[in-house]
Amino acid sequence: MAAELVRGQNHPLAQVRLEIRISAGVPVLTGATLGDEHGTIHGRQWVARPGAAAPPGVEAPPGVEAPRQAAAEHRLAVDLAALPEAVHRVDVFLALPADTAVAPRFGAAPAPHTTVNGMDGTELASYTVTGLDAETAVIALELYRRQGAWKVRALGQGYAGGLPALLADKGLSDAADLATVIQEAATLGPPGATTVPAARPDPRATASASRATATAGPLQPPRPYGPENRDDGGPGPQRPGGPVDYTHPHRTHGIPSTPPSAAGGQPAQPVAGDAAGWSMEERLYNQVWGMFEDLARTTAAYRSAVDFADSRLEKELDQALADPRQRLGSAGDAAREAAHARRALLAGQARAALDRDLAQLTAEAEVVEPALPPAYARWDSPVWHRYRLPAEPPMALRLGDLHLPESAALRIPLLVRMPLERGLWIDSGPAPAADERVPDPAELRQPAMAAAVALAVRLLAVHPPGAFAVQVIDPAGTGTQALLPLTEAGVLAAPPATGAAGVSQTLERLTRRVDLVQMAVRGGAAESLPADVDTARQLLIVNDFPHGFDDRSVARLRFLADDGPAVGVHLLLVADREDAAAHGPLLDPLWRSLLRLTPLPDDHLADPWIGHAWTYEPSLPPHGSRILQGVLTEVARARAKHW
Repeated sequence: MAAELVRGQNHPLAQVRLEIRISAGVPVLTGATLGDEHGTIHGRQWVARPGAAAPPGVEAPPGVEAPRQAAAEHRLAVDLAALPEAVHRVDVFLALPADTAVAPRFGAAPAPHTTVNGMDGTELASYTVTGLDAETAVIALELYRRQGAWKVRALGQGYAGGLPALLADKGLSDAADLATVIQEAATLGPPGATTVPAARPDPRATASASRATATAGPLQPPRPYGPENRDDGGPGPQRPGGPVDYTHPHRTHGIPSTPPSAAGGQPAQPVAGDAAGWSMEERLYNQVWGMFEDLARTTAAYRSAVDFADSRLEKELDQALADPRQRLGSAGDAAREAAHARRALLAGQARAALDRDLAQLTAEAEVVEPALPPAYARWDSPVWHRYRLPAEPPMALRLGDLHLPESAALRIPLLVRMPLERGLWIDSGPAPAADERVPDPAELRQPAMAAAVALAVRLLAVHPPGAFAVQVIDPAGTGTQALLPLTEAGVLAAPPATGAAGVSQTLERLTRRVDLVQMAVRGGAAESLPADVDTARQLLIVNDFPHGFDDRSVARLRFLADDGPAVGVHLLLVADREDAAAHGPLLDPLWRSLLRLTPLPDDHLADPWIGHAWTYEPSLPPHGSRILQGVLTEVARARAKHW
């Protein structure tokens, strides 16, 4: 039975030779892009388009000519087994001709309909691309490889910027030029043409339709994926500026592994590290974000299906009750019962599909979690009991876990790339609990500092000796108890700074370090830094901000937040935003630049592309565990040998 997909839903493919049919109602161009595991196009030869030879694995169906002209209906054949080994995704796109007056945007045209058939004519899945408005190009379907098996996903990702924005989003450097070539080729096709070659799908990620994916090295993990702070219930702001080069110049790389094969079109048994990457650490990082993406999309598909079932129920009930003669009779009761039964059937089918996907993800999580290295692992992982300080900095760091209401038992690690591009803010302010009780601020300040200490210990533990240092500003000394693991182990770069004088001196010292390193980097004279400048990366923990901060200290902290990460100084504030109200809007840019975390589970992280509100849980050691002390003992021992 063919699957009728809604946006975001996926479906396994039992065949590798496929025919994709597109019916648009108005003349459109079609094509396909071949992408690596991040969806990135590696040159024009990876774009199947009008006027050019199709890449391996994408062609016109047998007996069908592949003309270049725009048409209302298209067919193309995809042989997944014939695709180059580096190809993990095939994105099928549609675009309106640049010179058409029939439909200047997809919102003014009939919704395009797509079907995926086996070469024997069996319909496997279909998807009607609804919800488009100002877009002039759209990725309709995505064929993607997951754990060695291929699936199709109903994507429906539109681009108001047209083909140039779509191709730029796939990482193509000459996207505008190629889009012009495609449009020109489509206008030269024979008048009677009714088909066009090529088709391919694209991944989810951030909300903006024209984000450009730039990579700093081979197989760079996708930066757009992941949640942002949700402020006042809306999606979090996008980070300004260009991409950051996270590559480690001295990192040793292994050979990428080949994903496991699957038999009979069924997903292979989960394997830790089966994503692409140059090392096991990178493969696990990519696999975790793949799990995040799959959970986001399958939940979006479920919610969309339930919303559709509810709206159809409402419509059918309105129709059944529109005739006054049937409202109170048995016919009206039967119509209402039938409408509710159809709604229950649709919702049940959607839940069954969600449960199927959740079972696969849960099985994968059970395999992946025990294989994670210390930087990614939970504090109760056995990896910490055989812990030794590493020889290289980590690629990423676990900040906590994420989950959704429909899958509360499934936790996805929240990983951020290292070095930290953004500072962190652990919110110690009260927020309404589930029972509407507002916690006492004192109840949250101690857990907030405990969460900050756990993060500091993890950062010290996953860096080589001498490569990372932690400094603390605690103006009123309220964090003394929580800081005991760090102070007793003697791993802080200096005793916690207290009082207004301590705040000023610490900020002045770090500001000087940032200024000097910036000048040395710009001048190419890093070896000329004064001997008292510590070149190790620094984490500054600030407790009870803005207590003890005058205007000058606030300005210095803003400077460190903006310029510090690029030269190795990172912030971790433990603060209640309400306490900063006296500064007015002065601190708003600072808060927006930080990633907000909480000491207690809270659904404050928003996925700007899918629109989910993710529940974040901090990464804390089990109650009563002394794992932090054990790890800090190793850190202190290695620190003593280093110095």
